[in-house]
Amino acid sequence: MKSKIVTLDELESAVSAEKQKGKCIVSTSGCFDILHAGHVTYLEEAKAKGDVLVVLLNSDSSVQQLKGPTRPIVPQEERAVVLAGLSSVDYVCIFSDKTPCGIIERIQPSVIIKGGDYAGKWIPEMDSAAVYGGRVEYVNVVDGCSTTNIVKKIEKLVREENT
Repeated sequence: MKSKIVTLDELESAVSAEKQKGKCIVSTSGCFDILHAGHVTYLEEAKAKGDVLVVLLNSDSSVQQLKGPTRPIVPQEERAVVLAGLSSVDYVCIFSDKTPCGIIERIQPSVIIKGGDYAGKWIPEMDSAAVYGGRVEYVNVVDGCSTTNIVKKIEKLVREENT
């Protein structure tokens, strides 16, 4: 499992080797804080778009920039281990930038996967894909299944318990 968690240099080498074998590389990115059924379904659908799935995982600092100072709930190292434990995931690489565009331009996956909630909207990954001829595809998200909803439910239960 740990061998699936790689540095950017290791990822670049691994992806290059996979491409030489004729494999279709798929990448996706996200916080994946408190992994839930929606994440698992999303990653399985992403994997189905190619041969090798690379998950670019937001670091703790980038999650805080995106979601606020109380997030993430689960530290980046633990989130990486949980993702690496999924059979659909081939590689996990933690990144600290606000977007994964720099990594995408280095590894040049054939397909970049985003959730269906991004369909019809401009995302920075589109510009990255255009640089080398990759494409962005969308997979459906599971309605009502989100880390934010889980956190809100826990907060509500704690409030009720303390009253």
